[in-house]
Amino acid sequence: MGNENGTWIMYGVDWDDPECLHTVQDAIDYINEVGFLPLFKNDVPGFSLEERTVPGYWWCGDPEVDPWEWRELIARSGEVAYGKFFEKKAGFISKEWLPYFANYRRDGYDFDALWDDEKASRRQKKIMDLFEVDDEIYSNEIKQRAGFGKGGEKGFDGTMTDLQMKTYLCVRDFRQRKNKKGELYGWPIAIYAKPESIWGYDVVTARYTETADDSGKAIAEHIKEIYPIATDAQIKRLVGKK
Repeated sequence: MGNENGTWIMYGVDWDDPECLHTVQDAIDYINEVGFLPLFKNDVPGFSLEERTVPGYWWCGDPEVDPWEWRELIARSGEVAYGKFFEKKAGFISKEWLPYFANYRRDGYDFDALWDDEKASRRQKKIMDLFEVDDEIYSNEIKQRAGFGKGGEKGFDGTMTDLQMKTYLCVRDFRQRKNKKGELYGWPIAIYAKPESIWGYDVVTARYTETADDSGKAIAEHIKEIYPIATDAQIKRLVGKK
């Protein structure tokens, strides 16, 4: 998605293009095939869900064809991790490749160890402590319970993004909130969870046996293999720093 002269432009393909993804299952299968995929267009040509879907179907509200709706279904499926994983923007990581990202982005640290070594912020700690009590939490509840908002901590969105970039959190689902009568209302909002709560600690930390740099090199080499036109600078931006 780009902004040209103040107008947002969606990039993509025609419905009958061989590269077009037609269903949410097509999208899940493709993410599992390539390993990881940003949601929107980025510096690497063709390396996004946006560029493999029909532009006119975005935000149409029909989950059969709307990729914006697909992201909710993909997060809910538990087959693929969804969150702000690429340049602080949304994307998907397969269960196979999640351990590589976890090892590289965390530099081999579980969050408790990160905090003990004074490499995590107090804001991050306040949020992560909530997930010692609950496996999944609505985003608005995280903000309230962790003490952000009016008169409290600042930088909630940035802190949540940092925790996703480090793979300590991901989006588990999107659901409507419930009022005091138990009735659903409003738009679906993000529900967050630790990847370990979804796929298990052993799965997420499976690459802890290798160095963080080795995991980062494996990710970069994989991008180069599936998208040979990607430059080293483009790959570095997508892979990110530890």
